[in-house]
Amino acid sequence: MPHVRNVLYIMCDQLRRDYLSCYGHAHLHTPNIDRLAAAGVRFSRAYTQGTICGPSRMSAYTGRYVSSHQVAWNAVPLPLEELTIGDYLRPHGIRTALVGKTHATPNLDALQRLDIDPDSAQAQPLNEVGFEAYFRHDGIFPDSPLFADKRESAPYTHYLRAQGYAGTNPWHEWANAAAGDAGEVLSGWQMRNAHLPARVDEAHSETVYTTDRALDFIHEQGEHPWCLHLSYIKPHWPYIAPAPYHALYGVDQVQAAVRAEPGQASDHPVYQAFRQHQESLNFSRDEVRLRVIPTYMGLIKQVDDQLGRLFDVLQSTGRWDDTLIVFTSDHGDFLGDHQLGEKEFLLEPAVGVPLIVRDPRAAADISRGTVDRRLVETIDALPTFLEALGLPSAEHRLEGRSLIPLLHGVETDWRRYAIAEYDYAFQAPARERLAQPIDRCRMTMVRSERWKFLAYDGFRAQLFDLENDPQELHDLGADPAYAQVREVHQGYLFEWLRGLKRRTTISHGEIELRGQRFRYGEPEAEKVVQIGVW
Repeated sequence: MPHVRNVLYIMCDQLRRDYLSCYGHAHLHTPNIDRLAAAGVRFSRAYTQGTICGPSRMSAYTGRYVSSHQVAWNAVPLPLEELTIGDYLRPHGIRTALVGKTHATPNLDALQRLDIDPDSAQAQPLNEVGFEAYFRHDGIFPDSPLFADKRESAPYTHYLRAQGYAGTNPWHEWANAAAGDAGEVLSGWQMRNAHLPARVDEAHSETVYTTDRALDFIHEQGEHPWCLHLSYIKPHWPYIAPAPYHALYGVDQVQAAVRAEPGQASDHPVYQAFRQHQESLNFSRDEVRLRVIPTYMGLIKQVDDQLGRLFDVLQSTGRWDDTLIVFTSDHGDFLGDHQLGEKEFLLEPAVGVPLIVRDPRAAADISRGTVDRRLVETIDALPTFLEALGLPSAEHRLEGRSLIPLLHGVETDWRRYAIAEYDYAFQAPARERLAQPIDRCRMTMVRSERWKFLAYDGFRAQLFDLENDPQELHDLGADPAYAQVREVHQGYLFEWLRGLKRRTTISHGEIELRGQRFRYGEPEAEKVVQIGVW
C-alpha cells in the first residue's frame, strides 16, 4: 500500500473560497483545483486564525492560535521558542523548503540577546521560520528607497533582469505595471489600471516562475523525502494580471456584492470604523468592483493553470502516489462585500478559506471526492502532516487537530467551534476613531455550528445566525431575544482561552512519567523518592 513520504502544502494569498468552481463560483472554472477536490476531501467550513498574512501564516506554521504564538500583525517577529513545520520534520530527515511567500520577519532582538549573528547559517532557519528558503518571494516591493534592500535581495528581481526586464525595480515596472498608450508605465498599485495587461510576459510572471521553482525542487529531491510549502503571492493585490488572464472575464461575470439594504447595515462602532477606510470606500463603488474583480478572477485562473502543470508532473513521476497534498489560502478578500475592502474583519468573505486535502493512501478512499462540513482550522495542517508521516504528535504544543481521522472515516469527537482573531491596534485610523488604547483592540470570532459570535474589547458583541442569515446581514448582538445564545458563546470563548497551550517545554509523556514516579498523594512501593513514607 502506498505510504505518505512527502507533503505538498499549497497556499494562495488572499483567495476567497467562493472564488473556486468546486466551492460554487458561477463563472470562474478552476478544473485543476476541482481535480484535487475530486481526489481528496473538500472542507466547506474551514477558517483562518487571522485575516492578516503574518498572523494567519504563523498559525499555519506553528499549529497554534495567534494568542499563543503572539504574531498579531504583519512584520511582527515570531518568538524563537516557537516551533514550526521545519522544526518538527527536519530531525526526521525530511527536507522542508519554501517556494514563495511566508511574510516571516527575523527576530533580531532575540538573536542579539542570544549572541547569534542574523546573517549566519545558524540564524537562517530562525529567520525563515523553519523553512529552507529555496525561493523566497514576498513580492510587493514599492518603488521607494525604504524597500531597496528587499528588492535587491529578492531572487525574482534578478530573474527578471536576466530575462531583459531592466530597471531598478523590475517587479514594480514590469510584473506589476501596465503600459499606457504612449508606452508610459502605469502602476499596478492603482486599481484603475487593473483591466490592462501587465507588462511582463506570462511565461515570466510571478505565478509561473514560482511554479517553475517548485518543479525544480521536486525534481531535485528525486526519491528523497520532502515537505514543500508552495506559497503563491496571487491573487493578492496589486490587482494586475499578464495577458491573456487580464481579459478572460468581464463585468457580466462579477457576482453581486453582499450588502445590507439601505439603512439596515449594523451600527456596530468597530464595523462602522472599518467601513471608513480608504479601501472600503473604494470597493463600495461599483466602478471599482467591476474593474478589479475580473482581474482578481484572472489571477486565480492562472494559479489553477499552473497547478495543472504541477499535478501532471506529480502523476508522471510517481509523486502523486506518496505525497499528501493540502491546498488552502491564508485569508480571503472582501472585494466590496459588506462595503468593506481588504480583509481586516472577521466576516465570512475574509475569514473563510478553501481547504482541500488529498491523502494518497487506500485508507482515505472512503472519503475521496466528498465534502466535509465539520469546522476545521488553518492550525489543523501541521498535526495532519505529523500523523500522515508517522511522526510524534506534540500534543503539548499543537492547538490544531489532525484531519487524518476525518479523511479515513474514523469516528471522532470533533470541535464544537472555530476561533479567529484580529488585533486592529496596528490600524491607526480605526483605533483612533474608536479611541481605543493599543492593548484593547482585539476582536475574536467564535464560530459554532449555527452561530457566529464576534467579541470586542470595549464594545458589545456581534451575533449572526448563519443558518438563517448566511451572508451575515442581520446583527443580533444587541437583540435581547438572543441573550442566552450570546452567553453560551461567551462561555465558549472563555473555555478556549483557558485551553490555550502554555506548557510547551515538556511533553505529555514526560509529565505522565514523572507523575507515576513521584505520586506524592498515595504511597507506592515503586516510588523513586520516598516522600511522605512513615
